[in-house]
Amino acid sequence: MKPNRSRPRLWTKDFSCITAATVLSAIGGEAMNLPISLLVFDKTQSTLLSAVILVCGMLPDMILPILIAPLIDKGGKKKWIVGLDILLACIYGAMGLWITGHAFSYGLYVIFTLIVGTVSVFYRLAYQAWYPDLIPAGAEQKGYSVSATLYPLVTILMAPVAAFLYERVSMGALFCAVAGLTLVSVVVEGCIREVQKPRAESYTLRQYRSDIREGFAYLKKEKGIRNIYTYMSITQGASVGVGVLTQAYYQTQPWLTVTMLGFLQSAEMIGRVLSGLFQYIREIPVKKRYSFTKLVYTFYDTMDAALLWMPLPLMLINRFLCGGLGCASATIRETAVQSYLPESMRARVYAFFDVMYSIGGVAFQLLAGLLGQLMPYRLAATCLGLVTLCSMFFLIVLPAKSNRPIYEAVRQTNPPESE
Repeated sequence: MKPNRSRPRLWTKDFSCITAATVLSAIGGEAMNLPISLLVFDKTQSTLLSAVILVCGMLPDMILPILIAPLIDKGGKKKWIVGLDILLACIYGAMGLWITGHAFSYGLYVIFTLIVGTVSVFYRLAYQAWYPDLIPAGAEQKGYSVSATLYPLVTILMAPVAAFLYERVSMGALFCAVAGLTLVSVVVEGCIREVQKPRAESYTLRQYRSDIREGFAYLKKEKGIRNIYTYMSITQGASVGVGVLTQAYYQTQPWLTVTMLGFLQSAEMIGRVLSGLFQYIREIPVKKRYSFTKLVYTFYDTMDAALLWMPLPLMLINRFLCGGLGCASATIRETAVQSYLPESMRARVYAFFDVMYSIGGVAFQLLAGLLGQLMPYRLAATCLGLVTLCSMFFLIVLPAKSNRPIYEAVRQTNPPESE
């Protein structure tokens, strides 16, 4: 008789809870991000000042991740997640109460963005290091397809709603509503069981310095990890820069509206959701991951460069296709990298990624803001798209020998599952 090889069950209690909490957080984030961006541009009429707000949210990522990653690798991730969500709820609530009785202040939104960006560094590293432990071994691609689908699905629903709320509801009320959603997510996160691992009685400064050196030593020998994350920092930074220019273009053209902008974002997210559902049902073979990824990156960067030259119907198709293929490549990348990385190195490697991402994001968002002041928005977006296309060739295509083993990695260990 053949042995019974049942497929691993993905939807354990822990995975279900982290999924629900992620949905609540995504709803809150989407409900605030677009209105804040629209408000700042409406009040300042400056792409540069709009970009500065986005940059402020990324400045903490330029140094903090490397400093705090060893602490997160050594400590309990659940405590970090729950505690930081409580702190975020307090910040959102206080901001909502304050702006209800005061006029718009650009400086206040700069300070708010810096504070939330700092808290988010801790939160994101703890979440990224904890999430793989909540996916049963053997169900990685399904798990990451769910993760990659959640945010797009929320955006499909919330992007037009957020644009509508911006025109109908006060910003103070929005902040308070998001604070309430965050507290609900705290309750859900509290239901997740965290497996406690043996740890030293104390964590000394000497051990801390040793852990930082160990992280750098690991990255020094892993050229493929460096290539992938460097490219991702460039393409994601440029993509956000294109987003800044796209928003300004929609707010300055008489034939376009912010509601249309919301539907443009929804088109991309519909593509992501459908792609995530497809990957949940059918996995991309390990040996084809690298070739598929190169094809997607080439298409995505080309479409970014051409986006604003298209009529609205083609823009919607552009974003739909980019959303679907982008979700597929992101799921493959996360599945491969998580399988490749040792568990003890996750937070430190993610810290490197966050630093690279923030450097790329700051550089390209400021560049997008400056280009938007110096040339037509469409031409500026094309320049950013072409830069990412060139970087993809040098960082992803040429160093195939270093990159391919990462994309073809398969996890070997089986972490404990919870029912």
